[in-house]
Amino acid sequence: MAQEAAGWPPEETLSLWKREQARLKARVVDRDTEAWQRDPAFSGLRRVGGVDVSFVKGDSVRACASLVVLSYPELEVLYEESRMVSLTAPYVSGFLAFREVPFLLELVQQLREKEPGLMPQGWPCLEGQGPAPLTATLPMAPQVLLVDGNGVLHHRGFGVACHLGVLTDLPCVGVAKKLLQVDGLENNALHKEKIRLLQTRGDSFPLLGDSGTVLGMADICSREHIRKSLGLPRPPTPRSPTQRPVACPRGDSGEFSGEGRPPQDHSPGPRTAPRPGSQEQEGKDWQ
Repeated sequence: MAQEAAGWPPEETLSLWKREQARLKARVVDRDTEAWQRDPAFSGLRRVGGVDVSFVKGDSVRACASLVVLSYPELEVLYEESRMVSLTAPYVSGFLAFREVPFLLELVQQLREKEPGLMPQGWPCLEGQGPAPLTATLPMAPQVLLVDGNGVLHHRGFGVACHLGVLTDLPCVGVAKKLLQVDGLENNALHKEKIRLLQTRGDSFPLLGDSGTVLGMADICSREHIRKSLGLPRPPTPRSPTQRPVACPRGDSGEFSGEGRPPQDHSPGPRTAPRPGSQEQEGKDWQ
């Protein structure tokens, strides 16, 4: 049975969330700190992690939180974990982290506990547990996390990717499908023309705000290219709604959708990353 999240939070809660964002934002590292981040070929990058929360269609509470670590550039799965969660905090644009990050933090903590070879024994997953060693010195630690959501391209410059990066002390890159229109960025005719000119993998252009800050990059990265990179076959065309594939851990029968929250809240930006961020174009349908 579909569930609904709590209603709009009181002003006291929103004020608390704003203060917490401001406090954590002071700890954002927005420069390259590792050698592989400064290399255009990413030489030295060996392990890439990704996190996402996908919602059950028609249900604003039940969701599947997932973490995957891949080798790079082979893109072989080193570790994967997913779990059903209940997101009872309401969705509020600009405060996605308070709805999703607690579950993503748990997945990273579980990675450390289940696969100690992937994370250092003394690595803190939660804020306040002490300093973490550099990921570059660890034999199997993910060196960067790709996060479905905003980073520095955000209403207050501190989206879910920055939030997760600060709390895990891991470099995080926000990856988004839609443009968040802040700091003068607009999905206008000029922007759409730049998108149209993106033709092949690697084509990109900077998302430059009125403040003069590069808040991310718009690039092309289609699902078809990802399938080819991973050596995966094209998914079969469903002949009826009941034949659509599902991906539910532990026997849950819900059907998942990536559209459980408004798309305009997605935009990129890192804590520490090889570039300021990445704005994803799904084929040529990107807005």
